[in-house]
Amino acid sequence: MRYYSTNNPNYAVSLSEAVIKGLAPDNGLYMLQRIPVLSKALIDHLPEMSFREIGYAVISALFSEDLNDRQILELVDHTLAFDAPILEVEEDVYSLELFHGPTLAFKDFGARFCSKLMSMLVADKSKKLHVLVATSGDTGSAVANGFLGVEGVEVIILFPKGKVSSLQEKQFTTLGKNITALEVNGVFDDCQTLVKQAFLDPELNQKLLLTSANSINIARWIPQCLYYFYAFSRLPKNGKKVVFSVPSGNFGNLAAGVLAWKMGLPIDYFVAATNVNKVVPDYLKGAPFHAEPSIPTVSNSMDVGNPSNFPRLLTLFGGDEDLFREKIKGYFFTDAQTIEAIQKVKTKGYILDPHGAVGYLGLKEFMNNNPDYIGVFLETAHPGKFRDVVEEALGEKLVLPERLAAFLEGQKQVIPMGKSFSEFKDFLEGLD
Repeated sequence: MRYYSTNNPNYAVSLSEAVIKGLAPDNGLYMLQRIPVLSKALIDHLPEMSFREIGYAVISALFSEDLNDRQILELVDHTLAFDAPILEVEEDVYSLELFHGPTLAFKDFGARFCSKLMSMLVADKSKKLHVLVATSGDTGSAVANGFLGVEGVEVIILFPKGKVSSLQEKQFTTLGKNITALEVNGVFDDCQTLVKQAFLDPELNQKLLLTSANSINIARWIPQCLYYFYAFSRLPKNGKKVVFSVPSGNFGNLAAGVLAWKMGLPIDYFVAATNVNKVVPDYLKGAPFHAEPSIPTVSNSMDVGNPSNFPRLLTLFGGDEDLFREKIKGYFFTDAQTIEAIQKVKTKGYILDPHGAVGYLGLKEFMNNNPDYIGVFLETAHPGKFRDVVEEALGEKLVLPERLAAFLEGQKQVIPMGKSFSEFKDFLEGLD
C-alpha cells in the first residue's frame, strides 16, 4: 500500500516513510491510496466477534500488504488490551466509553498502536527517534505513557501554559525518563504550528530523525476506526438507522469514523459536536472553512481553531463538499450548555466529562430533528480527568480511579518555551 499527501495525490510513499515522517514534505497529511471495503458477510458477522477479532479483520484489510500476520496480531493485541464498553444512557442513546486504557482517554488506542508500529518500522535502530507532540490535553498523556521507556525514542510534548487540566498535565509532566514537556506560552494552535514547522525544516531533519504521534500521523489516526466497528456490532438490531456523535477538536476521531464508513460500516450519519471553537460546524452550515484563534472552554481538549485533520476529512469525501455536508451534521455548544448537560445526565445515573457532554448534546440535537434513529456519542475521557469542572457542576466529589489518582503524587517537570519557532529550533538542535 502507498500513502499519498493530501496536498499532492501524485506524491506517494511507503507505510514506513508515512509513519516515521508523520507529515508529508509539502505539509500534507498522508492518506491511504486505496481504502479496502469489507464484505457484507463480515459486517453481518461482527456481533459474533470479539473486539480483538474485529481488530484483526480490520487491520489485516488495511495493512496486510506491508505487515505479516504475526505483526498484525502483535499490533492488535497491544492496542486492544482494554475494553470499550457501550452503555445505554437513555432510550436509543448510548455512550461508547473510550476511557478504560492506561491514561483513561480514547487516545490510548492510537498511542499504543503508534508506538508499537513505529518500533516495528524503524530501520536504523542506532539512530534515536524524536517524537514531537502538540497537545491540548489527552494526546500528551496518552503518547507519553504509550512511549514511556521505549528504547531509542525521545518524546517532546508541547502544551499551552494554563490551558490543560491539572490532572492531564500531571499525566505527562511527571514521568521523566524519555519524556520531556515544553510549557508553551500560547494556545494549542501555537504548539501545533511549532511541530509542523519542525517537520518542514530541512536543517532539523538533516540532523534529527523527527516524527509525530499526533493524529496527523496515520499510525495514530487509523486505529481509531476500530472502536466504531466494535460499537456498531454491540448495538441492538432494532432496524433503526445509526448515527455517531463525535466531540471534536482536531477532527481525527471523526475522520476515523468516516474511514470506517468508507470501509463498509453502515453508519447513516455523523455529528461533529464542538464547543464554541466552531469553524467546522460553521463550514457544515455553508460557510467557507476559515481558521480562527482558539477560545478557552471547559472542554479544553477541543479548544482548536485550526483543526489539522480537516483536509483529511475533505479527502475522504473525494473533495465533494456537498457530500461532506450531507453526511456530517455540525452543532456547537457553550460552556453553560455543557455544564447543564452534565447535571441533567447525572439525574439519569450517568456522569459525563465535559467532552462527552458536548457529544451527548450533539446527538440529542440531531435526534430531536431526526426521530427513529439509534445514536452513539463518544465518551472520550474519564470525568475524573476534568475533576474541577465536573465536581463544580455536580456539587459533589468524584472518586478517582486508583491509576488516575496516582499521577497526582508526581512532581511536575517542564521547560518553559515561547511560541517562536527559532526558540523551539534552538532547543531541538541542542538534543543529541
